[in-house]
Amino acid sequence: MTDDHDGVPELLAAWALGALPPGGGRAVPTHLAGCETCSAEAVRLRETVRLLDGGDPASAPSGNGATGIDGVLGPALRARPALPRVADHAVPYAAAVAGLGALLRELGGRRSWSTPVVHDWDVRDTVGHLIAADQELARHLGLEVRVPPPRGREATPWEADWETRTADVIAYERTREPAETVAEWAAQSSALLATAEARDPELASRAATLMGTRLPVADHFLTRAFEAWIHADDIGRALGLAVPPPPDGHLRRLVRLAVRVLGAALGPSAPPVVFAVTVGGEDARWVLGSEDDPVRGELAVDAVDFCRLVGGRRAPDEVPRRSTGDEAAVRAVLERAASLAWL
Repeated sequence: MTDDHDGVPELLAAWALGALPPGGGRAVPTHLAGCETCSAEAVRLRETVRLLDGGDPASAPSGNGATGIDGVLGPALRARPALPRVADHAVPYAAAVAGLGALLRELGGRRSWSTPVVHDWDVRDTVGHLIAADQELARHLGLEVRVPPPRGREATPWEADWETRTADVIAYERTREPAETVAEWAAQSSALLATAEARDPELASRAATLMGTRLPVADHFLTRAFEAWIHADDIGRALGLAVPPPPDGHLRRLVRLAVRVLGAALGPSAPPVVFAVTVGGEDARWVLGSEDDPVRGELAVDAVDFCRLVGGRRAPDEVPRRSTGDEAAVRAVLERAASLAWL
């Protein structure tokens, strides 16, 4: 480390405001993970910004930058600094990042990091997977992406090589300390939230094909929020820590996007089913399938259960539901939803 702390002190005010320039998105969180002096100053600045915003230190959500594994930032960052200032469409992603960041700060020594989580991943591997998953949006938005060298093969498009790519990133992160992996994830998340597309709804309305799906960039931010929450829930369950679902307003957006994708996947010739999803005690309803045929059945599920089904964390038979009518038509909706899982 250089005498001037690699120039990080000059960037701390921008970090506290959630307005890092692109070059600081990686450097600041990485530096804060290992420098107690700059970490203390970062906490002081964040506290000042929160007070100026009228925030409540006991209830404000977690922030977008520093990674305090093993107490580097200590209890002060557990006071949950303010979310980065982003447009409405990126708020669910900012909140999901904040929630996962707060969870990761609860981890202790290496035994926690090696806890099996999902697939054959431990906690650090799961964070590495999120780094890989966020990279496609990051690259599309013009951010610098740290890509491990191919393992004796030609690089191939993301859509044709997702499993191998995420394995490469995880393998690379296993060569580093967990704090470095988390700092990498935090830096990339912060950089995504600092892009013009995270702050400008008009720019975010432009469509992009990422991971085989063509959606507005705003909806790609929603998919990143969905995945960050699902994997935070995975980690929480593995460690015996409660991870709350997204707020109802965010959950409604995730559900609407998932239902839109589900409707397209079922296609216009599927037997029509009235599909209801409950969020905050209220049902949102859609008719999925053919517009020309009479409704064959009705299906109602809870929003969190539906998201876990789409996220590959529930099998169709495991989802609590209320249904009437043609059981085969209802079953087709559940099975098609489960087939959308890629996490």
